[in-house]
Amino acid sequence: MCFEPVRVVCYSGSKADERPTAFIHRGRRVEIAEIMDRWYEGGIDPRSPVVNYFKVRTEHGEECLLQYLSLFDAWSIRM
Repeated sequence: MCFEPVRVVCYSGSKADERPTAFIHRGRRVEIAEIMDRWYEGGIDPRSPVVNYFKVRTEHGEECLLQYLSLFDAWSIRM
């Protein structure tokens, strides 16, 4: 999978950065209309940091995958 860095705007409810609500991709803000699926990898083995994934549908009907690497507080996207 080829991911590229992206800025993400998140809703923070009971925890920080609970879920993405929008992202800035190539200079334009894109609103997230729906989180279609979400899952995570890692966390059991301290050598493999937790990575959160969000499959989302944008306001324009595009589907993409957002990845959050908590160790580096970094988001990336695959369109």
